[in-house]
Amino acid sequence: MTAPAWAQQRFDLEGRLRPAMSASVSLHGATTPFSANTLTDPGGRFRFRKLDAGDYTIVAYAPGRGEVRRTVAVGPSLADRKGRVRIELDLESLPAQGGVAPRATVSVTTLSIPDKAWREYENANRKLGQRDVDAAVAHLEKAVEIAPHFAQAWNHLGTIAYQTRQFPLAEERFREALRHDANAYEPLVNLGGALLALDRLDEAAQVNIHAVLVRPNDALANSQLGMTYFALGKLNLARKYLVEAKRLDPAHFSFPQLALGEIHLRTKDIPAARAEYEEFLRLHPDAPQAEAIRGLVSRLP
Repeated sequence: MTAPAWAQQRFDLEGRLRPAMSASVSLHGATTPFSANTLTDPGGRFRFRKLDAGDYTIVAYAPGRGEVRRTVAVGPSLADRKGRVRIELDLESLPAQGGVAPRATVSVTTLSIPDKAWREYENANRKLGQRDVDAAVAHLEKAVEIAPHFAQAWNHLGTIAYQTRQFPLAEERFREALRHDANAYEPLVNLGGALLALDRLDEAAQVNIHAVLVRPNDALANSQLGMTYFALGKLNLARKYLVEAKRLDPAHFSFPQLALGEIHLRTKDIPAARAEYEEFLRLHPDAPQAEAIRGLVSRLP
């Protein structure tokens, strides 16, 4: 299949925090390796330039408020004529998925990471911002060579492996991160995703249940648990957690609407299935699945 003409186009993401406040904002590729960071101006505005089309996780951290995460889709259908996608994050209404003030405490393990290893980690993020994945991996591997207990770097390596569909390697690296920091959340929820991708459903259920118990307001944990139950044929439980994932992050990059649509088709609720598919198309009009879903909707009775 020939790539669409806009596949090589780059877009700017312009956003604003409500209420306006100083915050750090990071942007991460949801399904492909990418990372960038910026600070808001006094009006709470921020910008990321020259982004590829796709889904991203945006993370805003404001002192005293904690982290707020949200998926944002970037693509031609959502951009203006100048290629700008605009979003607004309402910090009062969005749940703090990462907990309140997650950076207020630092583990002993983190404090023991040498500055040299942190520099390699920061260099890796810069390389991801330049879309040089191989160089980023090399810097992260150097970081864990310097500090084998660097759980955050192991998790980062696992995330890149997952996004490049190296699922056994991703599992290995997430487990290594947890071996060095058993209380770390990111490798826990990421391990749940890797086990789901590997179709090890009983293990995936255990890990994703644990993740939801630790952070019930994390859309990713809820979506992964819902999809695990869906794969196990437990449709009522799947619906419960997929609906919660949508509530927390309607445009989540795991596309809970697609699984919910399939559940409704299986239970013969055609209007509900149509509503889920139409919501998906509204939120992700340029997704790779969009054309097939449009065709499916057109065939629904």
